[in-house]
Amino acid sequence: MVSATGVATAQPLFSFGLISDVQYADIPDGRSFLGVPRYYRHSILVLQRAVKEWNTHQKHKFVINLGDIVDGFCPKDQSLNTVKKVVDEFEVFKGPVYHMIGNHCLYNLPRSKLLPLLKIQALDGRAYYDFSPVPEYRFVVLDGYDISAIGWPQDHPRTLEALKLLREKNPNEDKNSPTNLEGLERRFLMFNGAVGKEQMEWLDGVLQEATQLKQKVVVCCHLPLDPGASTEEALLWNYDEVMNLIHRYNCVKVCLAGHDHKGGYSIDSYGVHHRVLEAALECPPGTDAFGSVYVTGYHLSEPTEWRVQISTLIPKNLYDRMYCWNNSVELMQPYSFALLLDN
Repeated sequence: MVSATGVATAQPLFSFGLISDVQYADIPDGRSFLGVPRYYRHSILVLQRAVKEWNTHQKHKFVINLGDIVDGFCPKDQSLNTVKKVVDEFEVFKGPVYHMIGNHCLYNLPRSKLLPLLKIQALDGRAYYDFSPVPEYRFVVLDGYDISAIGWPQDHPRTLEALKLLREKNPNEDKNSPTNLEGLERRFLMFNGAVGKEQMEWLDGVLQEATQLKQKVVVCCHLPLDPGASTEEALLWNYDEVMNLIHRYNCVKVCLAGHDHKGGYSIDSYGVHHRVLEAALECPPGTDAFGSVYVTGYHLSEPTEWRVQISTLIPKNLYDRMYCWNNSVELMQPYSFALLLDN
């Protein structure tokens, strides 16, 4: 159930910051393959303003970065220093920052170099983990590029498995092209990936334990997990398999993702909320895309400033009545509402 009641007035259990797809690079502005403007140098300013906001006004318990901190067009001789530069900006936050890897991260650095910089302590290069900020909640960070054609050595079994799947699912010579792919099949692109068998078994165990502890779970992944919140081209290859597992339990309440830069929101048929964050990269100068989440009992709400797509201001009496994030228009000022999560 979704209401437009604004931020809960009760003292929250905890709060945290959110940002996605900073994709900083010290290069001139450009455009995506769809022609959407990208502001490579401005994106780090968005991050700086986000950290200042989180430190000064919100005093959050932690921050989640949903992936892609540097852009694939970053000159490769600058990749290491650029990643370090953006990580240093995150480190200004007065608390822990939980990172996850995205495709653009992996275009720049192999896992062996990337994960230590992001302080992801993983076995054999795997980048999935969980943490519990308070006893009532658990956050699960998935590695959406566990099975992937990028990031692993070319002869790695996970690379070979990914390439085999792409050959079967995508007949195009350019495996990043969705040409002639229909509907959900358009997700089988090289810049996406999948959750592997061992990670699925790990996730099952985490959800079992969370259920036993009566914890509510928030699942985070760079790649979206629900077609209702994302374009087909941005989805995790085996999102359906992951969600089938999640739906076996009643503990997962929210799934957070990035990757699909325009953002999105949905509630799936099991009542799980899916929120895809807008990209910091595509904020014109002077605008922002980052969020703050307040968890109060069973409520989770997100006041934030979003990238402007239209030139007219939505009247306050209209957005106060909004029942979900509206993907067709975006606001020129912060807004908020509450999500009522089932027990």
